[in-house]
Order: sequence, then structure tokens, then C-alpha cells
Amino acid sequence: MAYTTKAISKGGRAGRAGIEGGTLALAMSFPKELGGDGDAHNPEQLFAIGYSACFNQAVIVLAKKHNIDPASAQVHVSITLNAGDDGFSLAAEIGLKVPGADKAAVKALLDDAHQMCPYSKATRGNIPVTLTVL
Repeated sequence: MAYTTKAISKGGRAGRAGIEGGTLALAMSFPKELGGDGDAHNPEQLFAIGYSACFNQAVIVLAKKHNIDPASAQVHVSITLNAGDDGFSLAAEIGLKVPGADKAAVKALLDDAHQMCPYSKATRGNIPVTLTVL
């Protein structure tokens, strides 16, 4: 085991969530699109932030292999909460932007990072993930 963290929440989407030990605590609320006031955070936002940071690290690790300078690489992650007959589900869109870099090289880096990123491994086969060069 390399690392473990523990989060605790109370009150669901209208409560509070945080990291054990108090290093991060956030008010939670339903987004306006789900009938809430949207004045706090929601699980989809937190998932998008975590996925983006994790994927960006994979980009940084692999960039040299693709002759890309990772300093200007930006990872954009959108998480969508969908409602269906069987309840709710998630979908992800990951975009990689590297100004001035060859698009084919960026696409190859994007594909490689998707194979390395632990979030991508965890979601593979579980939710649809779309990859786009921005």
C-alpha cells in the first residue's frame, strides 16, 4: 500500500464532507440543475477535481516520451450526472490542451495517460469516458 486517505460525510448532498483530521472540509449542496441552491460543492465537482489532478500527473510523467513539455499541459475534466430508468450514472470527458504541441503527439499522450491514471483504471468499463485533444 502506498497511500490511504479517509473522508467523512454527514447530511449527503445537503451536508458537509471532509478529510479525517480536518485538513479539508466542505459544505455540500444540490446543484441548481437538481433543484438545489447551488451555493456549495457537490460530489461531481470533487470527482472532476480529483480526476483532473491525477490525470495531469500521468501526463507529466509521460510527456517526455512524446516529446512534449508538460509545463503548459492543461487537463480539463467534465463529470456528468445522468438520470435514467435504472437511477443515476456518471460519465466523464477528459480534454488535454498543450499549446504549440503537435496534435498527434498530444493525442498519443492523452491515450497513454488514460492507461496510466488510477482514476481512469478505476472507471474503465464502469462509466463512459471520452478523450479529446483541445
